Amino acid sequence: MKINEILIKPIVTEKATNLVKDKVYTFETNPKANKNQIKEALEKLYQVKVLKVRIMIRKGKKKKVGRRMVVKKLPDKKVAFIQISEGKIDLFPQA
Repeated sequence: MKINEILIKPIVTEKATNLVKDKVYTFETNPKANKNQIKEALEKLYQVKVLKVRIMIRKGKKKKVGRRMVVKKLPDKKVAFIQISEGKIDLFPQA
């Protein structure tokens, strides 16, 4: 799997920005990626030292779609909480 396919996007929420103080960053990742692949991709892309990677699978919601209100399930998402020991990732540029 290529490096740019592993990390999909950073998650920018109030809870995620509060975790940045503890050097924990949150990313949405490829559902097929494992902890070692996520760690290597982050170290290569951002040149930081990764201390710990924790993974959570967020279940997809059920939505009613269309004229007949058919129930459709949205896909599951894999979220990685990455704690770094050294360095900083500039995900939130300051104006």
